[in-house]
This record gives sequence, structure tokens and C-alpha cells, in this order.
Amino acid sequence: MTTPSLLISPISFTMQRFTQLFTELDESNRTNDKVAALERYFRSAPAEDAVWGLAFLMGNRQQRAVSSTKLRNWAVTESGLPDWLVDECYHATGDSAEVIALLLEEAAAQTRAGSQHPDTLPLHRMVAERIAPLAKLTEAEQRALVVQTWHELTLQERFVWHKLITGGFRVGVSRTLVIRAVANIAGVPDAVMAHRLTGTWPTTADFYRTLFTQDATRSDHSQPYPFCLAYQLEGPPDALGAIDNWQIEWKWDGIRAQVIHRGGEVMVWTRGEEMVTDVYPELRAIGAALPPGTVLDGEILAWQEGKPLPFMVLQRRLGRKAVNAKLLREAPVQLIAYDLLEWAGEDWRVQPLRKRRRQLEQIVAELQERDPTLAVQVSPTVQAATWADAATLREQSRERNAEGFMLKRLASTYQVGRKKGDWWKWKIDPFTVDAVMIYAQRGSGKRASLYTDYTFAVWDGSELVPVAKAYSGLTDEEIRAVDAFVRRNTNERFGPVRSVTPTLVMELAFEGIQQSTRHKSGIALRFPRIARWRKDKQPADADTLDSLRDLLNLANS
Repeated sequence: MTTPSLLISPISFTMQRFTQLFTELDESNRTNDKVAALERYFRSAPAEDAVWGLAFLMGNRQQRAVSSTKLRNWAVTESGLPDWLVDECYHATGDSAEVIALLLEEAAAQTRAGSQHPDTLPLHRMVAERIAPLAKLTEAEQRALVVQTWHELTLQERFVWHKLITGGFRVGVSRTLVIRAVANIAGVPDAVMAHRLTGTWPTTADFYRTLFTQDATRSDHSQPYPFCLAYQLEGPPDALGAIDNWQIEWKWDGIRAQVIHRGGEVMVWTRGEEMVTDVYPELRAIGAALPPGTVLDGEILAWQEGKPLPFMVLQRRLGRKAVNAKLLREAPVQLIAYDLLEWAGEDWRVQPLRKRRRQLEQIVAELQERDPTLAVQVSPTVQAATWADAATLREQSRERNAEGFMLKRLASTYQVGRKKGDWWKWKIDPFTVDAVMIYAQRGSGKRASLYTDYTFAVWDGSELVPVAKAYSGLTDEEIRAVDAFVRRNTNERFGPVRSVTPTLVMELAFEGIQQSTRHKSGIALRFPRIARWRKDKQPADADTLDSLRDLLNLANS
């Protein structure tokens, strides 16, 4: 099949064209328009540019090359504007990349008008010459290269370039839509293209061209499969039909991962497409014990004495390149195996769940028989005769440090991403607490001019002690009302944060509670969000720190 870069012969393909795509995606709310814009770009872009566009749009960003603080300081010098004015502009927009691009436009426009400089560099050369070298330069050299580039780019190009060099590149398009556009060009199913683009891949023209061959296969044996995900159950479970057609499992709060044994090597990939083999030697041992050509899907949990530990324990293993013996003792992990994706080198995702499950149980049983010390078990299923019985059993979730149930249709294949119908999350109701808002901060992006990020507190005797930050859950109308309250009732300012009169009471919902040495209250809430504005309550009616401690003791009992 002809590669897409040959379908339309570009005369000049520059950073400007990638910027144009960014603008089209950012300004459109229609899925079909976004996909069409992506297809136009990938059909016309030379492969060496398109592969970088694909990497950035898929979220495979480079490390931050230069900090926003440095850019801001250099922009102050170049523009001649006072610090306070630049800060006020930032607070109005909430986006430093946009502020800097706007403040420098007049000087940059004058430079471009008097210059014979040709079109901006192609995207791949922008990466090679203006992004990749930055991190290795001295600060003086960084500034010189940044200032030079500022004067060569248009306002919108400069804005996008700022996003790329600070690691903050995001645009209003999901990975799913990017994959769909590339799959449409290649003439293959979305699921096939998703697999080709899962894991780590080289940003080369040759790799990009291989995406558009019908029988393209990755020679990289470390490549994971795209994860199958579930939707939140939308109604009563009995609407799903007979319970006999479903597999019920506990829903754990850990890290989704695949353990791969191929080509004489073992790899562990997280759902975030991060290879963490060295962080979890327990899982590397599992992989080494598996027959070659095997891929397991499961959940990494901190595990001790036959039960899962709080997620906070597992967090100690996150973000590390390796672990020491002390951490292995204090935060041991176990793989709760959910599914079998590959067996004897064959893709088993097309097999029904009941068949995958039987083979998975046999594999894990043989592993445990050969080596009982391996930190692996099959995710236990829950047996219930009726949905009412299942609902009763679900009430045991917190006793097991689980979040509820996973419901999986026994006839289902292992699909790519979220597909409604076959996999559902049936979660337990969250914990709740009534808390008082004590601090507020402006949001970012479209919320930059509104106070939308809040800190909440509960009573510890006669003192309000902060316990959580939350920024989601209010309607647009409620956000505007809270914003007006903050502006009228500010007591002190601490940089971007405002201390407000403790008047507003909100009900916060959260998934878990744990001890924390990082918070003054000694407590941390997991996934806090605003459930409702309690206009019927006064600050004195808010909950106490003692009530949260009681909840913590109950959760740990």
C-alpha cells in the first residue's frame, strides 16, 4: 500500500502545518471533524514529520527541555514589561505558554518583517535542532536558542513550541481518535492499529511507513497489547440479563499491568505504557517462570499476609527505577492475574473469556505448584445465585480493600479500550464528609479566570484543619457563584492562593482514607471530589477530624 506521505505531494511542509493541525483540533468539538483534520495531516505530511506529529498527539512527549519559569523570566527581559504585569496576564489566562507567546508578538513580528528568513523548519528538524539540544545546553546557551526561535516563529507556532519544550503539549483529541485516523488511512481495523502503536516505538520515518502495510508486525517482542477497559455500570445489574452469563470478580485498587515472556526476555508494562520490569522484581520472577510466548493481564497490589494493603503502600514503589531490599520487605507486591492475552505465541484475545479463564487458572496453578513463593494468584471470582445475592456480597468490598465488583460477560473477547456491553465496573458508594472551604485558587485553561480549585477543612476542636483539595463536581452556575464569593470574601493572599472566610460547606465524596505524614491532619483522602454544595448547613455543622479518624480505624480494621 502506498504510504500516506505520497498521496499528496507537499511543496513545503513546516512547523506551520503541525501548528495548523493543533489549531483545527483545538477549535473543533465534532469528532468527525477532528478525525478528518488528522487524516489530512497524516496523508500529506512527510514520514519524518508525521512520526513526530503522531508521537506528540499520542502523548509520547519528550522530557521537559526547559522550565516555564525560565521562559517567563527571559520573556520579561525581552518584552521589557514589568514582572507584575506578566504575572497578572498569567492569572488571567492560566497558561504561561500562551502569555509568553502573546507578550513577544510585537517584537517577533517586527523581526520577521525585516528578515529574509524562509519558512519555519519542518517539525522533525524543529525537534532535532530546537527541542532536543535544549536540555544539554548551559542556561546562557538555552536562552540564546530560545530567543532566536521566538523571533522566527509566528504567534501560534511559538505557543505550540512552548508546549513542546516544556512537556505540556496537550490538545483536544484522544489517543483513540488519533489511532482511528491512522487506521483509516492504512485500511486496517482500529484495534490492529492500536496494537501497532502500543508500547515504546521509534520516532523514525521507517517505523511510520511500516504502519501502513496490511501485514505490518512489530519485530519488538517487548510490545504489550492495548488494555481492555470497563465502563461504570449505568443501572441495576439485573438489566444485564441472567447472572449465569457473567463472571464476577473483586475490583482492586492497584496498578493495571501486563507481564510478558517473549524472545527469552521478561517485560512488565503498566496501563500507562511504562515499562516497570526493574521496579517489580516479584513480577519479573513470575514472567521468567511462564512458558515463552505468554502474556498475562492483571493488577499489581501491595500484598501481605494474604490480603491487599492500602494503595499508599504501593505508592512507595511508584516512580522508581529500581528498589532496594528494605522497600521489598516493607512494600511487597503480588500480581492478581485477570486474563490471558497470549499463549504459546498465539493471540488469545479473540477467545471467549470462559476459555481464557480456564487456561489462565491452569497456568497459574502450575506456576504455584513448581514455586509456591511466586507472588501470583488468579483473581478470585464471586459466586452468587442472583443479582440480589451479588449486591449483598458487594457490601464486603471495603473489608477486602476492594472497590466493588467487575462484571465480565463470559462470552466476551478481550477488546481494545472501552467498549460498552461486556465489561462493567459495579463500584460501591464512596465515603462522604461535610467540609468547609478555606482556600481557593484559579483554575487553568478555560477556567483560568475563575476560582475553581478549592481546599477543604474539618474541625479539630475549635480549629479548621485542611484535609483535601477538590476541583470537580460543581455545575458551571455553582462555579460562578463560588467565584463571586471568593472575590468578596478574600482574607489573605499567598501568591495565587486566596484564604477565604470559612462559610461554604460542601459534601466531599472519596474512595479511600489513609494515614499521611504529609498532611497536617495526618489523613489523606483518595480521589476527593465535590458531591454537592450543602447550602442547608452552617460551618459549625461540618464534620470533625475525630470522625475521619474513626472512619480510618474502621477502614483498617
